[in-house]
Amino acid sequence: MAMPLRQSLRVGGYVLRNKLAGRTKYPLIMELEPLFACNLACAGCGKIQHPADVLKQRMPVEQAVAAVRECGAPMVSIAGGEPLMHPRIGELVAELVRMKRYVFLCTNAALIPKKIDLFRPSRYFAWAVHVDGLRERHDASVCKEGVFDEAVAAIRMCQERGFRVTTNTTVFNTDTPQTVIDVLDYLNDELRVDQMMISPAYAYEKAPDQDHFLGVQETRGLFRKTFADGRRERWRFNHSPLFLDFLEGKVDFPCTAWAIPSYSLKGWQRPCYLMDDGYTATYQELLDTTDWGAYGRGRDERCANCMAHCGYEPTAVFATMGSLKESLRAMRSI
Repeated sequence: MAMPLRQSLRVGGYVLRNKLAGRTKYPLIMELEPLFACNLACAGCGKIQHPADVLKQRMPVEQAVAAVRECGAPMVSIAGGEPLMHPRIGELVAELVRMKRYVFLCTNAALIPKKIDLFRPSRYFAWAVHVDGLRERHDASVCKEGVFDEAVAAIRMCQERGFRVTTNTTVFNTDTPQTVIDVLDYLNDELRVDQMMISPAYAYEKAPDQDHFLGVQETRGLFRKTFADGRRERWRFNHSPLFLDFLEGKVDFPCTAWAIPSYSLKGWQRPCYLMDDGYTATYQELLDTTDWGAYGRGRDERCANCMAHCGYEPTAVFATMGSLKESLRAMRSI
């Protein structure tokens, strides 16, 4: 599954146990948003469009831990907003690591130098730094100069201290195969981050910039050219090979957003962290009361151009686990 072997075995065993128990819907990774506030105002993100009183709120650590325990997913992605703005973020991560959850802290990295002493290296913890291109493209994406250099310096600091570092790169219709190749080569070969994620941008309804989101055919064409000539085989992706096939258009999958549920200050978000069709008080209520068949491409017009990992990566993982051939292929990529 293109993740560390110990983590791969843990997740594989988790999926197998759920299949043997006859469960058809269960969480693979939980999206935890303990705040919506951010220290940047990226044009392609709608998270900071919440009212000022909502942006001031911070989720209590006890509430966040209870939601993770209730959900039961083996992996937790802490996002926001900018989670390093949470005053108890170090305490939250430490508790989840103690619970042996695999934790990815999503950050723009600007606050890492001030907050890094709150954290300790662990095989259960990784930074997930957003890098949306090389210097000019990244700074344009986050609408502020100098952020790329800050992110690179922070990544190097984390590496020097023994932390595992991953990156997350979002692509827009202003990208070309070469701009994507350039940033992946840089992250893979120069910065030598442990693993990389890449995803087409989803059209947030409240994002200030609505003109640069990719359509399905644009996405497939972009990734097909980016991955040509065997390039994707040498990049250290934190994706299953089948998800990369999906981005290229070699395979297609249904959306399984229930496998990456999102919990925020408002509760469990229906149907995923990219759309807002209401909230539930518990994860089980989210599963039981959401019409999952109503979402996905061809079912909801808001999903028409979505190829985001939160809907389709878990489907690819489940398909991998259900095929000996694909499982062996995934193991070879570790």
